[in-house]
Amino acid sequence: MTPITIISGDATSPQAKGPKIIAHVCNDLGGWGKGFVLAISKRWPEPEKDYRAWHRGRSGNDFGLGAVRLVRVRPDTWVANMIGQRGIRTGSAGVPIRYDALERCLTALSDHAVELGASVHMPRIGCGLAGGKWSRVEPLISQALSAKGVAVTVYDHDGA
Repeated sequence: MTPITIISGDATSPQAKGPKIIAHVCNDLGGWGKGFVLAISKRWPEPEKDYRAWHRGRSGNDFGLGAVRLVRVRPDTWVANMIGQRGIRTGSAGVPIRYDALERCLTALSDHAVELGASVHMPRIGCGLAGGKWSRVEPLISQALSAKGVAVTVYDHDGA
């Protein structure tokens, strides 16, 4: 079991050597325009382009809750677009985060990380616009990634 490391900083600038995956939660509507995705798009255009194309082609691909796509943004860095959020607003069905979908995403992410020999870097996924609680998200990360020896660093944005 590799403990989760929590540091202050920017998850789009991973503090690690070797292969890295930056993981974040996306919605299932094809919307990309608020929250952590803005920081990703500011640094690299490819993750947004891939997400939008993946959503457009959803009738013939695996786009949907629980799905993950890795987009290479540098020779040693990938962004994992994880569909773990139903819609974008809190309503009668509760907050947008879907913990079961996030769990499936993290399991798939773990397989990718092990295959690539990569560490995983993320903000407190699912806890911003998705409305999730860290007390429910952190155990999912521990079970899917840390328990398999994948190093995980969580970045608390320092306002920079």
